[in-house]
Order: sequence, then C-alpha cells, then structure tokens
Amino acid sequence: MRRQVLEALLASHKPLGAYEIMDRLGSKRRPAPISVYRALDFWRENGLVHRIESRNSFVACVHSHAGNDPIVFLICEQCGAVGEAPGGAATDSLKASCRAAGFTPKSPVIEITGICSHCRQH
Repeated sequence: MRRQVLEALLASHKPLGAYEIMDRLGSKRRPAPISVYRALDFWRENGLVHRIESRNSFVACVHSHAGNDPIVFLICEQCGAVGEAPGGAATDSLKASCRAAGFTPKSPVIEITGICSHCRQH
C-alpha cells in the first residue's frame, strides 16, 4: 500500500487529497482511508511526501533537503499545480529566527499562492 500511495503522488502533477489517492488506487477494491493515511504518514516521516496545509493535500518530494529545512511551495491559483522552490536567504533567516527564539519548527513549510508561468502565458 505504501508504495502504491507514493507512486500515485509521483504520477500526479498536482497535489492529491487522501480520497483522490484512494480513487486512483481503487481499480478493483478501494483501499480503506486509514490505510492511505498511514501510508502518507510513513512517507511524511521519511521526508518523501509533504502536506500542503492550505489544500489539505499531499505531494511527493522530488528535492533533497535536510528534514528541518523550510520548504517553499509555489501554488498556482488557476491550475492548482504546486512547485517546490529553494528558499535561499529567506529560509536561512527563518531558521536563524527560530534558533534565536529557542523554537524548533515541527513542519517548516511556506506556502505562496499566485499564478504559475504556464498559466500566465495563456
């Protein structure tokens, strides 16, 4: 089940909710929601899947970064595509601010909505 969930996310160019994943996997027998959520939790804990909080959906991580590095998601308001972008100096500043405050972020994610280059051209 874990592998199928990850493969469904890798095959999608957009974030998927748990029920959308279930629909993609359920050719003969639809998996139980708890099975999909457990698989998603496993992949999140291992850094291969990220949760898009504002969309209550998930994307496969195709970048290599440290587990505590802030992740910047660029979310297109028109087509729904999500890109993962390097945070550069902004994330360095955020990490320094967290350290100075003695704060350890649990889910360091930055979500930026806008219009992707593909949609802007059309």
